Amino acid sequence: MNYATIKKHDVANGPGVRVSLFVSGCTHHCPECFNAEAWDFAYGQLYTEETGREILEALNHDYIRGLSILGGEPMEEKNRPTVLGLLARVRERFPEKDIWCYTGYTYETDLLAWVKEGKEDVSAMLKLIDVLVDGEFVAAKKNLRIPFRGSENQRIIDVPASLRAGETVLVEKYRLADQ
Repeated sequence: MNYATIKKHDVANGPGVRVSLFVSGCTHHCPECFNAEAWDFAYGQLYTEETGREILEALNHDYIRGLSILGGEPMEEKNRPTVLGLLARVRERFPEKDIWCYTGYTYETDLLAWVKEGKEDVSAMLKLIDVLVDGEFVAAKKNLRIPFRGSENQRIIDVPASLRAGETVLVEKYRLADQ
């Protein structure tokens, strides 16, 4: 897997100061995407063991609240093995830090369907993610005033609560009135 960039002090992609990994590769190709250069799976640099160590070291500060994984598309089949490995390492070493994942896929339609089809990597990833921001970016629904997402169709999902409840549970403090 390649990655576009690592932001070691990100305040835009989840609450608090975070470390954010922007993976390369996305097949959604949303019009007006803010990161269209990362659609190419070959864009950026090759993710290596050293990359993983760099991310873990960046997380190793009390003022860092957690990790955000964005793209590109972390849930692309080509990216899942590497992303899953990183999520597992972060959860093991920093159980107190939260993990956010941004995906253009939707929780019920895509991710849970893949779990039902037996895609164990998706199931394992969901068990490690605290918050999932789902849905493609839709330029007609762009809203710069909503926290932690680009368009109003995107949802901020509490993944552990959703898995326990067997239904989608939104993070209430970031919920839009019509969701």
